[in-house]
Amino acid sequence: MRKFETEVQKINHEVTREITRLFIKGKFKDQINDLPHLIIKGNKARHRCCVYKERAVITERIRLAMGIEPTTGDQHSRLGDDYKHSSNNLEGPIVQVIDVACDECPINRFTVTEACRGCVAHKCMEACPKGAISFIGRQAYINQKLCIECGKCKNVCPYNAISDVMRPCRGVCPVSAVSISEDRKATIDYEKCISCGACVNACPFGAITSKSSLINVLEELTSGKNITAIIAPAFAGQFGAKVSPAQIKNALKKLGFSEVYEVAAGADLVAYNEAMEFIEKTKDNEADFMMSSCCPAFVNLVRKNYPELVANLSTIVSPMVALGRKLKNDCPDKKVVFIGPCIAKKEEIIDEELAGSIDHVLTFEEICAMLEGAEINPQDCEDSEEENASELGRCFARSGGVTQAIVNTVKELNAELDIKPVICNGIDECIKALKALKAGKFEGNFIEGMACQEGCVGGPAVLVRPNKARVLVDKYGKSAKTDTIENAKKLQNDFKVHRNYK
Repeated sequence: MRKFETEVQKINHEVTREITRLFIKGKFKDQINDLPHLIIKGNKARHRCCVYKERAVITERIRLAMGIEPTTGDQHSRLGDDYKHSSNNLEGPIVQVIDVACDECPINRFTVTEACRGCVAHKCMEACPKGAISFIGRQAYINQKLCIECGKCKNVCPYNAISDVMRPCRGVCPVSAVSISEDRKATIDYEKCISCGACVNACPFGAITSKSSLINVLEELTSGKNITAIIAPAFAGQFGAKVSPAQIKNALKKLGFSEVYEVAAGADLVAYNEAMEFIEKTKDNEADFMMSSCCPAFVNLVRKNYPELVANLSTIVSPMVALGRKLKNDCPDKKVVFIGPCIAKKEEIIDEELAGSIDHVLTFEEICAMLEGAEINPQDCEDSEEENASELGRCFARSGGVTQAIVNTVKELNAELDIKPVICNGIDECIKALKALKAGKFEGNFIEGMACQEGCVGGPAVLVRPNKARVLVDKYGKSAKTDTIENAKKLQNDFKVHRNYK
């Protein structure tokens, strides 16, 4: 049984588990409309004002599990009808706000507290560029209609009497994609959103989440189709310290996947080809620097906010796409499902440049609940496997892993090049490096951009804390039989590992 850090995680787990349970029993179509009542039983609310609102939120989560957008305002439809008309393919945008779940947090960011002394200096009033502050009865007052939330009043107040209450979803968004509508609901500007998932984890009410391919995958698994799972390098230790990577793979086979591969094998391919690209671009001074392209949220950040730097992104696809293309090149009819810690991967597979490489994406959270719904305990599964990835490929999952693989591969290829890597651990460091690049003040010639702290092991859908997961990933990497990327040459085939950015 998984341990949950928040009730939001627990609720999401329950929804996925119960959907899986009904599918396994062949009762999903008949009981889909009853599912909210099966999850929220009785007449006593667990967390919200009433059970009716809780069931309404569960209904929206089920819609998202179908890969469709939640309803808003006065929209009403039965789950059974939605299921009949749901698509087999995930469509964007991926990150969604559940309207009924949003708590409409206070949107007045800056307010004057009782600590205000009504001082003579009136520094707050003088600092305000919009004249939003006045004094009434020797107390400062902020006219919220005029306030532009610049924070200058708070910065100059000698008593720290002005509070700053930023909505969690807005506060964590690195690209200011989250805003507040007139009805106090959170909204997402998809022209800015990079699908990093920071707002998903930040919302205390679980009102922001992502669409899922859960039901599409369950339909294919229960129909007996030949479906292959590829699992992200970050999977080591995610299902418990006592569960080996081999047991996780065998648990997935027991769930219905015909084959299970490590995406670390795709990482080997990427490291080899990205190192080759780096050598080619820098040896003749074609480019001063190159940036990694493994993290889709980082790629989105560059494409949407620093388009002038897109030419310096590596043209090599991500490890997920590389392995998906390899498998489909060998067997075009194969269905491939990626399992990992990332929400941005759900958007990556619907990118028109990459479409067809991967059929579906599931998160570690989703697959954990699916296993429980199918009554499969990985710890009870066989502990044996075939080796199919190197140490360097497996370590792609943590911050610095991509750099380590690229540097080692450049050396392995005997290139006499001076590679000066800069590891950007988390979105803030990525933005800092990109600003330095734009200003011509960047020192280095290779950037590893990872949107999540600690790398993929810190993704929005992990099951284990990043500091612990990093150790487990390194340990699993060291168990590999090879520590070179030379193995990637054996995987090379007549398929494309490059992309053209649009």
